[in-house]
Amino acid sequence: MGRRGTATLPLHGGSAPRWLFDRMVDLGGAISGVIVEEYGRDELLRRLADPYWFQAFGCVLGFDWHSSGLTTTTMGALKEALDPQEHGVFVAGGKGSTSRQTPTEIDEAPIALSGGLRRSLKRHSRLSAKVDNACVQDTYTIYHHTMVVTEDGDWTVVQQGMDGSTARRYHWLSDDVDEFVVEPQAAIASQERKSDVLDMTAVGSAEARDVSVDLVQDNPAHLKRYLEPGQRSLADFGGVTAHDRAVPDLEMPAHHELRLSDLSERTIDQLQRAYEYQPDDYQELVELDGIGQGSLRALSMIAELVHDAGTSREDPAKYSYAHGGKDGTPYPVKRERYDRSIDFMQLVLDQADLDRGDARSARSRLRELAA
Repeated sequence: MGRRGTATLPLHGGSAPRWLFDRMVDLGGAISGVIVEEYGRDELLRRLADPYWFQAFGCVLGFDWHSSGLTTTTMGALKEALDPQEHGVFVAGGKGSTSRQTPTEIDEAPIALSGGLRRSLKRHSRLSAKVDNACVQDTYTIYHHTMVVTEDGDWTVVQQGMDGSTARRYHWLSDDVDEFVVEPQAAIASQERKSDVLDMTAVGSAEARDVSVDLVQDNPAHLKRYLEPGQRSLADFGGVTAHDRAVPDLEMPAHHELRLSDLSERTIDQLQRAYEYQPDDYQELVELDGIGQGSLRALSMIAELVHDAGTSREDPAKYSYAHGGKDGTPYPVKRERYDRSIDFMQLVLDQADLDRGDARSARSRLRELAA
């Protein structure tokens, strides 16, 4: 089971100044190159998928420890720094519209990958983004997606979603993914845990995933009565009346953003296309074009209300992964953990072939972090 957690990542506007970004490219490339040489390409992927290490990496490169920009700028620097032909590693994707270029960049990457492997990588890239957007309905919308791939076909994904003024980061590692729709992330870093998050990837949502596939494999016309307005109580879904057994009182919210009358026709049309495809399992259902948050949520509601198939409403972000902050946000600095990260970085820097000035500047920042 993957580790999941929280870390405060406020959104910061603007961009890194060129003088800083150029140095991030140089230092990030040197550190990554040493890791590849000393420990192998797989180890670089594992470290990028570890939110502890990733956060420390961004800090050592000189970026704000708690900023959402640490993610986008660090990955942008690595994309420029890593030479596929030298390191056997390349970075595809980025922020905004650049994220949608990931499949094209995988096709064009100057690295020894077969056509079949490139197709698999493009599929995994799309799946990771869709799972975090549609299966984990936590109100964060993915706006940054990067995929780091080795010439062996192994990969890690670092992507970030936005909700108002905060960000949530998702880490994936190919070695850790047994099923794309069952808790596949290596880690999830966010500002806070939310209430009532529909997590269809949770182990507790297994029955709802199975029932969703069964519902789609049946004629979607049979589902229309559940999506149309008109029911007067939840008991109507199961044919239970107050005369049969006591129906508990329900406290309903003053506002619910899901309007079934708006969803019915659009959702039925999407499910009709899914029915014609006849997906074998939940992953195939999620992969289908047109199947998104609305369709998956509608199916989960029907599975839960009609067939009593439970779904997880627990936010998958559980523990804190950042080192902490000097002002106690999100908690006081864990010095022992921070020192372990710094010791590792010091070892890397000692072995890297850096310009003396860059090395001195990097060590100076390390001393400041350890103070």
